Amino acid sequence: MNLPDNTILTLIPQRPPFVMIDRLLYCDETTARTGLTVRVDNLFVEDGVLTAPGLTENIAQTAAARSGFSASQQDLPAPVGFIGGIKNLRIHALPKTGNELVTEITIVNQIFDVMMITGRVLCGDELLAECEMKIFINPIK
Repeated sequence: MNLPDNTILTLIPQRPPFVMIDRLLYCDETTARTGLTVRVDNLFVEDGVLTAPGLTENIAQTAAARSGFSASQQDLPAPVGFIGGIKNLRIHALPKTGNELVTEITIVNQIFDVMMITGRVLCGDELLAECEMKIFINPIK
């Protein structure tokens, strides 16, 4: 399911320079996987590495891409979501520019417009970051 790079902007409400995912690699009812090439001009790159806030936003945007893909299947626009809480955030390593990241989120629970997810960011086989997130979805009207 590797969609063209420009398609990602139809699935998420974020716009450059705040886009932290390049492509949607996989999506189903409970899981999404995205890719990101860490570029030197990324808003969250400092001294050649993607910072912890960039990794955290990358996880959140992966959840947004799942919601946006689901909405697109119903001919609806991508919904806007807000991080309501982050729990058990662990940053194991920071990726360098040029690294290819794969981020995966899994929905643990969803009640109405509140989604609980787990997320993890990998660079190859190395686990870079992981957390649990509560995301509030603004209902589409």
